[in-house]
Amino acid sequence: MSYEKFAYTYDRLMNNMPYEDWLRFAKESFDRYGLQPAVIADLGCGTGNLTIPLAVAGYQMTGIDLSEDMLAVAEQKAAEHKSPFRGGAIRWVQQDLREWDLGEPVDAAISFCDSLNYLLEEEDITDAFRQTFEGLKPGGLFLFDVHTPEQLFAYAESQPFFLNEEDVAYIWTSELDEERVQIEHDLTIFVKESGHKDVFRRIDEIHQQRAYPLDWLHQMLLAAGFSEVHLAADFTWDEPTRLTERAFFIAKK
Repeated sequence: MSYEKFAYTYDRLMNNMPYEDWLRFAKESFDRYGLQPAVIADLGCGTGNLTIPLAVAGYQMTGIDLSEDMLAVAEQKAAEHKSPFRGGAIRWVQQDLREWDLGEPVDAAISFCDSLNYLLEEEDITDAFRQTFEGLKPGGLFLFDVHTPEQLFAYAESQPFFLNEEDVAYIWTSELDEERVQIEHDLTIFVKESGHKDVFRRIDEIHQQRAYPLDWLHQMLLAAGFSEVHLAADFTWDEPTRLTERAFFIAKK
């Protein structure tokens, strides 16, 4: 997966994502588990759309991502952010989610926006779970969400997708490997060049995601050492069903 060119267009294409719902769910999780975290790791932080508001809310944040370009955009956004951090702070670290290590354990780790679906092998998932367990303080929480297998089948059935706006357009097709429940998204994006009325830059991107059975993810969290694991559906606290598109996990060390 390469975000080298895509990173600078990412926020424009993702501006309708429910970032406020992810922030609400994280804070509800902390409240439900009686955790008052001071230090949080944001795994797969992208351009910082959750890292930055959590720092504004007063948390000590570390945004971790494999993409140098994503982190560069995030750092620039944080530097230009108008709201004070009210005691919070951010550092940006380029690391692999399967091997992340900050030297000191954190109170909580989050990984939202289906970041873990980009791990395409079972051992990648188990490595990430073990590493996150090791990176948490006792009693710490690991919060993440994933696209369900049903959601990937829905993408394949609904594609192709199109966007045609004044400053950006895309053609998005998807192909599903049903046996692995792994999908390949092929995007051709056209972005208007700044200062040029009729000049668009073409960006070609291929992204792959794999969905895993929720009960298998649950078992792998327990195998990694987590003592409690709770599942929830689509930004609610309801149990997932076969109609769930985005499943949430709350794992306690």
